[in-house]
Amino acid sequence: MKKHISIITFVFIILLPNFLVAQALNYNNNRIACSADGNAQPDLQYIGKYNYADPDDWGATPAALAMLAKKHLQSKLVHFSYNNFMPSPPHTTVRNYMKEGVDGSIERWNFDKNIFFDVGTQQKEAIEHLKKEIEKSTNENPLYFINMGPSEFLYQAIQLVLKDGKEDTLSFVYILSHSNYNDNHLRRPNHHTIDQVIALSENRVRFKRIKDQNKKDNPDEGWSSNHDWSVWNWLKNHKNKDISWIWKCMKKHNEKRADISDAGMIYYLITGDEDGNPSKFQTFLGNQI
Repeated sequence: MKKHISIITFVFIILLPNFLVAQALNYNNNRIACSADGNAQPDLQYIGKYNYADPDDWGATPAALAMLAKKHLQSKLVHFSYNNFMPSPPHTTVRNYMKEGVDGSIERWNFDKNIFFDVGTQQKEAIEHLKKEIEKSTNENPLYFINMGPSEFLYQAIQLVLKDGKEDTLSFVYILSHSNYNDNHLRRPNHHTIDQVIALSENRVRFKRIKDQNKKDNPDEGWSSNHDWSVWNWLKNHKNKDISWIWKCMKKHNEKRADISDAGMIYYLITGDEDGNPSKFQTFLGNQI
């Protein structure tokens, strides 16, 4: 019995750091990096169910950037890549809705345009840029990475960090997710899941998955109300045109769903609340950004 207790105690001590991370990320105005999908250009070589990305990020990206701007965190956002359904064919035959949302957010809320990358046309530059931000990470200057798309993009950035011999910096990188789909979706057989990202880092990166921000069966919970747009009327009719513009981005969704679920991760990061909803978003934004 004593031997069994000792083994359990040893395992608990080993797992304690990850357990503590799972409880709280302790974000305190630190650097933030995001990588989102949202590709509208069909990936005709993909043989699975979806040859383009979930359009939720068309609205979620402006919503998330509005939240950061509301808290005056523009300078803390150090990397934002989008259209990261790799290999990310460039948008040549359809509208690039993600770029429209990103460019509109930069214009409205004064973000640095140089930290945004369209993976469809800047894949190499985007991965290199994230690598450099990871390598800046220390105990006093951690990086919080928001996983708004498949994990392959992050995997390739961490590969470059290891190639540079900067693996120690990975201990100060926090990864936030809410989606089993984002964490585990593979566009190609040689792509990687979030578990493989963690393994590649030799368990250095700190990972936390909050509850799924999609609550399609209840429009008052989470950030996706399916076909019920009534809970977003306040956004549509907002007197501040920059804020009501977020609703216009949401309405670009081809499936006509009211869904900005990935924005729930940013809301959690800066409020500690994983139970956000449209009403809380209204209170959070107030009258202006």
